[in-house]
Amino acid sequence: MNTVLRAEAEKIIHTAIQAVQPDEAVRRTLKDYQFNTGRKILVAIGKAAWQMAKAAVDTLGQVDCGIVITKYKHVKGEIPDVECCEAGHPIPDENSFASTKKALEMVKGLQPEDTVIFLVSGGGSALFELPLIPGDELQKITLELLHSGANIVELNKIRKRLSSVKAGRFAQACAPAKVLSIVLSDVIGDPLDSIASGPAYPDNSTCEQAKAIVEKYRIHLSPEAAALLDKETPKELHNVETYINGSVKELCAAVAKAAETLGYKPYILTDELCCEASAAGSFLASILKTHARSGQSLAFIAGGETMVRVNGYGSGGRSQELALAAAEGIAGMEGVAIFSFDSDGTDGPTDAAGGYVDGESFAAFEEAGIPYYNMLRENDSYHALESVGGLIMTGPTGTNVNDVAVALLKK
Repeated sequence: MNTVLRAEAEKIIHTAIQAVQPDEAVRRTLKDYQFNTGRKILVAIGKAAWQMAKAAVDTLGQVDCGIVITKYKHVKGEIPDVECCEAGHPIPDENSFASTKKALEMVKGLQPEDTVIFLVSGGGSALFELPLIPGDELQKITLELLHSGANIVELNKIRKRLSSVKAGRFAQACAPAKVLSIVLSDVIGDPLDSIASGPAYPDNSTCEQAKAIVEKYRIHLSPEAAALLDKETPKELHNVETYINGSVKELCAAVAKAAETLGYKPYILTDELCCEASAAGSFLASILKTHARSGQSLAFIAGGETMVRVNGYGSGGRSQELALAAAEGIAGMEGVAIFSFDSDGTDGPTDAAGGYVDGESFAAFEEAGIPYYNMLRENDSYHALESVGGLIMTGPTGTNVNDVAVALLKK
C-alpha cells in the first residue's frame, strides 16, 4: 500500500465529513425562526437524526417533547425531553415500527398554534415506518428491491405506497399543527418527495410509475400490496414549511477543497453519479490512465449514489464494491489511488464507511491469496479489502449527504 496516498485519503475524508456536519445548518434555520405560540414537538428521523436533534435542542433551549429515530449505534447520548430510539436500516424492523408509532402518538391531537419540528435525513425510509401491510412482507419487498439494483428513487416510489407515514402522510397526521421540516439530502437532485420517502412532502410519483417499477424488477407482491399501488398518495399539503440544509454538492465541494489543500488540482466530474458501482470504479481507473503522464497532481471527484446488483452472498456496500472494482484498472500504476466512502460512515450492512485501493492493491490481493474476480462476483468487497487494509473506517459520522468517490493522481 502507498502509505502517503492512504494518509492523504484519510485526511480528505475526515476534513470533508466535518465540513458537512448538519449542526450549523440546523442552528441557522432555528435561531431566528418565528414559532407559533403553542407547543414545540421535535421528531428527528434518519442516520443524522441524533446530531440534528441535539443541535435543535441546544439552539431552542428546550422542546415540549420529542423523539429521535436513528440507526443502531448512532445515538451518542441523552437529549433533554427527547426519547432516543434506534432501529433497523436498510431493512425496517420491529423497532422501526414501534418507534414510528410513538412519533404518531406524540403528534396526535395537536392544535393550529403548535409546531412539529421535523428533522429529516437519509435512512429515514427504513427507520421511520409503519406499514400498511404485514411487517415481514414489507421487509421481503424492500430486500428484493435492494438486491435487484433499483435506485433509491425507484425504491421509494414503492415504499411510499405501502406506508402510513410516507408520501406526506406524516404531515397529514400532524394537522392542524404546522410542520417545520429541515432536510439533510442524501438523494441526487434533492427531490423532497423522495428523501426519506417524503413523510412531510406531497408525492410527485404516480400509481403507473410504481407499477412499472414492480414490472421492471419483477418484484413479488401479495394481492394486498398490489392493491395499494392503485391508491393515490397525497398531492397537496398546506401545513408544511421546508428547508433543505446540506447535500452531496456540498460534500463534493468539501472534498475538492481538502484535496486542493494537499496540493491536488481538483475536478468535480459530477455530483449526480448514478450507475453500477463496479462500472464507476472502472471508469475512474480509466480516467487515471488517461492523465497518468500529465505531470500534475490531480483529484477527480464523483458524488452521488451508485447501485449494486447483488448476485452473491458476500458482505460489502456500494462504496466498497466501487473501490474493489477499480483495483484491476490501476494495477501496477505509481502514485494513484481510488477511494469511495459513504458520508454517514456506514456502507451497506457493514461497519465500514467505504474502500480504498491504489496501484499496489491488485498485487496485494494475489499475494494474500484472495481470488479477486470471485470476490467481485460474490459481492464480497468487505473481506477482499479487509485482507489488504483497504477498508475505510470512520464510525457513525452524524451526517448523511450521500457518497463520494475520489481518484488521486500524485505527481
